[in-house]
Amino acid sequence: MDLALSGQAAIVTGGSGGIGRGLVQGFAREGCRVALASRDAAQSRDVADSCKGLPGEVMVVPTDVTDAEAVQALVKQTLSRFGRLDVLVNNAGGVAYPRPFLEKPRDEWEWELDLNVRGVVHCTRAAVDAMRERGRGSIVNITSDSALAGAAGQQVAHYAGSKGFVMSFSKALAFELGPLGIRINCVSPGWIVPWEESHVGAGSFWKKYGFDFFGRPDAMAKAAEDGTLFNVGAQPLRRLGRPEDIADLVLFLASERAAHITGQLVSVSGGAWMP
Repeated sequence: MDLALSGQAAIVTGGSGGIGRGLVQGFAREGCRVALASRDAAQSRDVADSCKGLPGEVMVVPTDVTDAEAVQALVKQTLSRFGRLDVLVNNAGGVAYPRPFLEKPRDEWEWELDLNVRGVVHCTRAAVDAMRERGRGSIVNITSDSALAGAAGQQVAHYAGSKGFVMSFSKALAFELGPLGIRINCVSPGWIVPWEESHVGAGSFWKKYGFDFFGRPDAMAKAAEDGTLFNVGAQPLRRLGRPEDIADLVLFLASERAAHITGQLVSVSGGAWMP
């Protein structure tokens, strides 16, 4: 299916690794012009380099989404370079460290709420200002199955709650932004694993604790195939989720092929979550 995204301009936050890497590569493969927004400059350059030879164009814009002025500068630079803004993917987010609620230090949960809530609000507000002038646009928010299932949210309660905010925020905005020609939807990843350790930067939860807790990508892939990976073995589809699984759905929702879809949430989790 031709998604007709060629020539469109997209901002992908948190685009420097993991799911973000798959998103940026996916948009570039479709011929989009992409502003890759991330705090990790080195990893961002690596992702941009991986897109060389693809039909699209990738511009790296160092950005801290918790800083409203930095986000305004991101949108301004995108408009200056590409002349338009068609798509925003709010992908930046994370967990400082998994801990029981009663043991969570204030600095960690404030960091999580700042990134996962304020970051999304800042980016959405700035993007809508640019999109409404053209009377069209698509926003896709990356949430998490942690907000859908209590078991998935244990030890990361603040993260799960912040992603729940994003879901409700998106539904409410679907009503407000629809008359302006702007659609907003959510994609909720389940267990999504990078192909290689080098595909994520130092700020990724994988580097901070994920690989030590859950294993390396190759080992997790084998355990999933054997049915022994703890959070995949009970899924109807018993394989690892990969960044491309998220990107494929995001690309569809961003495109005019999804022109009559707004305010929706889709879990990409091998059937781990079924509403």
